[in-house]
Amino acid sequence: MNIFRLAGDMTHLASVLVLLLKIHTIKSCAGISLKTQELYALVFASRYLDMFTSYVSFYNTVMKLIFLGSSFSIVWYMRHHKLVRRSYDKDHDTFRHFFIVLPCLILALLIHEKFTFIEVMWAFSLYLEAVAILPQLVLLQRTRNIDNLTGQYVFLLGAYRALYILNWVFRFFTEPHYVHWITWISGLVQTLLYADFFYYYFQSWKNNVKLELPA
Repeated sequence: MNIFRLAGDMTHLASVLVLLLKIHTIKSCAGISLKTQELYALVFASRYLDMFTSYVSFYNTVMKLIFLGSSFSIVWYMRHHKLVRRSYDKDHDTFRHFFIVLPCLILALLIHEKFTFIEVMWAFSLYLEAVAILPQLVLLQRTRNIDNLTGQYVFLLGAYRALYILNWVFRFFTEPHYVHWITWISGLVQTLLYADFFYYYFQSWKNNVKLELPA
């Protein structure tokens, strides 16, 4: 554990809390992609299978339970809550997200650290997380109507991964033999996907104007 890892975890947790705040207090999921939330639920479900076979720490277990529980609860709210589901923009959230699941699974079967079920699922979760934000970014580009909480949620998601990159750099220089190419490349791809959003987010913040993405 180091300051960059802790900051990344707290930023990731903050992104979830911002989204849950939006859903619970406003009873709205406007601007949120259900497709991305379903992909994240699949990411965490496949990544944390080791929770049943190995114990790392109390902190690690609690964080896993939080991300698992929150991801599935968000999907449930958006699909089944009688008020929240009314605000879901189904007409614009049309990214065919399951078409990116199979390529990620095939890639995990081909490129992994160890050919075991848990390790392949771990690699699959990394590849899938790298592109899981795509439906959300496409939705924001189509609607161009981004409220503050939605903008903060997406920004925090991107910032969490950027902080993890700093964590990997720190560990590379401070820990012997620390090399994880799959994690590094997947994380870099994920962060690069946020580059356009980051640019417009900081422009809106600097100029004190409403955040809008180009169509």
